[in-house]
Amino acid sequence: MRIVFMGTPDYATKILERLVREFDVVALVTQPDKPVGRKQRLTPPDTKRYVQDAGLTIDILQPSTLKDTKTVEKIASYRPDCIVVAAFGMLLPKAVLDIAPCINLHASLLPAYRGASPIQQALLNGDTVTGVTAMLMDEGLDTGDILGMRVCAIDPEDTAITLFGKLADAAADLTPAIVRDFPRIAPIPQADVDASYCTKIKKSDGEIHFEDARKIYNKYRAFIFWPGIFTPSGLKLKKIAIESTEGAHEPGIIIEIAADSIVVGCKRGALRIFRLQPPSKKEMDAISYINGQRLQVGDNLLR
Repeated sequence: MRIVFMGTPDYATKILERLVREFDVVALVTQPDKPVGRKQRLTPPDTKRYVQDAGLTIDILQPSTLKDTKTVEKIASYRPDCIVVAAFGMLLPKAVLDIAPCINLHASLLPAYRGASPIQQALLNGDTVTGVTAMLMDEGLDTGDILGMRVCAIDPEDTAITLFGKLADAAADLTPAIVRDFPRIAPIPQADVDASYCTKIKKSDGEIHFEDARKIYNKYRAFIFWPGIFTPSGLKLKKIAIESTEGAHEPGIIIEIAADSIVVGCKRGALRIFRLQPPSKKEMDAISYINGQRLQVGDNLLR
């Protein structure tokens, strides 16, 4: 079976690795190389790096758009039996969808969390269960018929980093079976009435004001990749835990100083903070930070 694979980050790489073992993956379509870090060093997507490092004889396409006729013709020239899509980062136009059945591995239990950030949204909402859905793509936003699912538990200590790993493993297990059994699968339409959506994450989403300890902790879990969580002054909270979910405090007030951490009050509950990063400075432990700022119990991190 000939497969064109479309995907960009490490979540997609795990799926690609499994497909390469069992099928004839003839091409990888991924995002263009992008500048990364302070030095803006041009960096290839994770899937491209995997193909190159493994020495695989797979063509690599990096179009800036899929609306270009030459790009569509190039993908069609591989005569794929199916196109497998995982965290590619672009919507597929009808011209690509018409080339071959397009199977998308979406990191939620559809129709929940259609859109760009399903893993983060599950963490933001404090969900205890999520999963991966194999979907036959159409022109809508994650609206296609369902081909199969894998369910995954979300542990209280899971962050976007660990949950991405769990769901990548689940998707890698699911995908070969879906591709292999595709001719015999009866697709199930999604119940649109039960649909929910998530949007692309913005940097401003990470700003906190010490309102609700549990909600802030869930933001910390969800945004650990990017943008992190930070106060209006730009002070980043790099390692935190929930101290309590009840009780009312002045938001941002230091209510305890321990040997390795500080406890900061929220309008509801409190957080234990282990590590911080001031604007334009290196990450440090919370005790070093408050000593440097000469902060004591009763002082406020928001001031």
